[in-house]
Amino acid sequence: MLVGLAAGGSFYEECDATWEPQNCWAYDDGNRLSLALVSSSSGSMIRSKRQFVYGTVSTMIQLVPGDSAGTVTTYYTSSLGDNHDEIDFEFLGNVSGQPYTIHTNVYAAGVGNKEMQFKPWFDPTADYHNYTISWTPCMIVWYIDGVPIRVFRNYAATHGVAFPTSQPMYAYSSIWAAEDWATQGGRVKADWSKAPFVASYHGIDLDVCECYSGGCVSTCAAAFAGGSCSSLSDAQVGKMQWVQSSYRIYDYCADPKRLVNGQKPVECDLPQY
Repeated sequence: MLVGLAAGGSFYEECDATWEPQNCWAYDDGNRLSLALVSSSSGSMIRSKRQFVYGTVSTMIQLVPGDSAGTVTTYYTSSLGDNHDEIDFEFLGNVSGQPYTIHTNVYAAGVGNKEMQFKPWFDPTADYHNYTISWTPCMIVWYIDGVPIRVFRNYAATHGVAFPTSQPMYAYSSIWAAEDWATQGGRVKADWSKAPFVASYHGIDLDVCECYSGGCVSTCAAAFAGGSCSSLSDAQVGKMQWVQSSYRIYDYCADPKRLVNGQKPVECDLPQY
């Protein structure tokens, strides 16, 4: 059963293959897509044709089944350049029978270090599941099957916390090898006898404010003011708290290695929903 289908345009209409296009193929009139990792240097990537500032990007993914150690499948948004903005979903593979790690992060002006990781409460290889990134002027929300798993609020003006606000982004999906760190800290490598490793996609939905230069940023910000920038409902907060208490395995705010002069990053002590 498909859960929360992303009812948008086809991959033919919305995306271009920007890396190793021979390892990417669309079918079912462009409504389905597969990305393959065939060697340590040959994966694949697609990128949306549209750039945008603010909006919601959503797709259904069935992750690589079986032994996926050393592989990373991604769904994220990013601007261009060294000082880029980025909002990440990364799915770190594992050996057969062990769960994936769902890795989230946000970059502003090229600086990230805001990782939060989860174990899935479902089998992400058995069927398609919906992964959604919502980016508004007031907050970023990561959703799985409509359940918010994380919020990152905009405290740039009030507390100086960097937040992506001014660089148009693209939406991306990719699969690539990261044997040096992806699985159990790099201790487990990919079994290339099992290649190709294939991630499958169904549907893509970009409900975004198209923007191709800095001149449209204020227009997009105004379009997402008010109701489009509201907080989560009490029910959504309850679901997110359940996910974070039961399935979160890493939070940069709780990592003693991230302390600066004995202090957590300032946003860690501020409300996030």
